[in-house]
Amino acid sequence: MKKRFLAVCTALVAATALTAGCGVLAGSDGGSEKVTLWLMKGSASDEFIEKFTADFEKQHPGTDLEVKIQEWKGIGDKVNAVLAGKGKEHADVIEVGNTQVAQYVETGGLSELTLEGLRTWGSKDWLRGLSDPGSVNGAQYGVPWYAANRVVIYNKDLFAGAGIKTPPRNRQEWIAATQKLDKGDQQGIYLPGQNWYVLAGFVWDEGGELAVESGGQWVGALDDEKALAGMDFYKQLQALGKGPKNADEETPPQAEVFARGQVAQIIAPPGQAAQIEAANPALKGKLGYFPIPGKASDKAGSVLTGGSDLVIPARTANRSGAVDLITALVSEKWQTELARTMSYVPNKTTLARVVEGNEGAAAMAAGAAQGRATPKSGRWAEVEAKNPLKPYMTAVLTGQDPRQAAKTASETMGQVLNSDR
Repeated sequence: MKKRFLAVCTALVAATALTAGCGVLAGSDGGSEKVTLWLMKGSASDEFIEKFTADFEKQHPGTDLEVKIQEWKGIGDKVNAVLAGKGKEHADVIEVGNTQVAQYVETGGLSELTLEGLRTWGSKDWLRGLSDPGSVNGAQYGVPWYAANRVVIYNKDLFAGAGIKTPPRNRQEWIAATQKLDKGDQQGIYLPGQNWYVLAGFVWDEGGELAVESGGQWVGALDDEKALAGMDFYKQLQALGKGPKNADEETPPQAEVFARGQVAQIIAPPGQAAQIEAANPALKGKLGYFPIPGKASDKAGSVLTGGSDLVIPARTANRSGAVDLITALVSEKWQTELARTMSYVPNKTTLARVVEGNEGAAAMAAGAAQGRATPKSGRWAEVEAKNPLKPYMTAVLTGQDPRQAAKTASETMGQVLNSDR
């Protein structure tokens, strides 16, 4: 999925480059108008960006689309420089991580897009996990583009060997199936002790939160009864395998553990199936997917939604072109193309049908309908950097008092979220 692509200038632009440069702003001389889009490396394929660019320019005569690919490392400083009007670089539309919007709103310089969302972009159908973090104080700044989240990847042969004919639809069925699968050298599930992304979904299913804001102050909420119930379910599930209690899903990489053939399930983005098959080609065609089960069979469990939003800098010199660009990117045509090309979840619940032929993406879309995002604070990235959730989870899994461990982690979260930068 991580591919490099080049900024595209059309043949028309190339033909006029000697006299006008690559995509000049429209003026009295009748020159072309340029709109600049920043995309993150790996978000779309070369083929997608080339097809989209050609179509956009065809639909908008006299407009040249310039696409610039950005690295995730250091992107915050680059975006803030654009928003502040500092430096030589500019952009009219920028792709940002869905949980990054709050920090850019905090530093200032984003254009509000509430009305466009309501009138043109169908905001009532947006995935909550993308739209909520893009909204601050009732105003929409981030426009959902695509989503991705975790599902259960399972070994079909091991399920069949245990007599499990259909994937579990609720927590009770999930625990029962995993107990059958957990025998001898075979692990019912490989769930490392510090996968807090998974824990977040269990907490939300119980009605709890990671942290809450009240009166302008943030308070960690892991020691709430509902959040503790989510951790208790995590503990039950984690015990049905040999996942390390003091490590996360990358230590060691869980795809490599699954590829050895003695793990029945992992919780991961569907894209990890390619890593599993690369490590063990014998598993090709033997992997299945289902949404993380919820407490009842009528809907999937809550998941932490990752993905991207699109924002417009308030300083853009071409706001109308930027709006036209987002209108195209979030249209059904290009949402379908992006979802099918990259195995993403489209930005609306009403578009989940477009990935029905892709088992992994379809399972992801079912979960995305119950998607949530991390607490809407510009400082949440600092919480993740310090990450008190990981030692909290290890403490509970190794027999320490859950309430006290949760209280300690909650206090640390509150301190970080309320601190000055």
